[in-house]
Amino acid sequence: MHFLLIARDGADASGRRSKLREEHLALANQLRTQGKLLYGVAMLDDAGQPVGSMEVLQFESRAQLDDWLQREPFVTGKVWDRVEVVPCRVGPMFSGR
Repeated sequence: MHFLLIARDGADASGRRSKLREEHLALANQLRTQGKLLYGVAMLDDAGQPVGSMEVLQFESRAQLDDWLQREPFVTGKVWDRVEVVPCRVGPMFSGR
């Protein structure tokens, strides 16, 4: 199953985001290597500062995605204040099918 994750940073998260960025990227790279992270971006404000993240993920189930979220540094480190997960379908031109 494909999922769209939209995560918004808390108002006071910029310092934590910087501190946890390398740990977040290391886990993201593991997911990418496993074929679970298809795409990810940092969402920016008008000044070009990060205010959240968007990721397109592939997991067997929502339960597996939730297990990953329990380990995600931006969740455990309280960078992401609000996380929305929406089931979606990646178009064949993007999924290699």
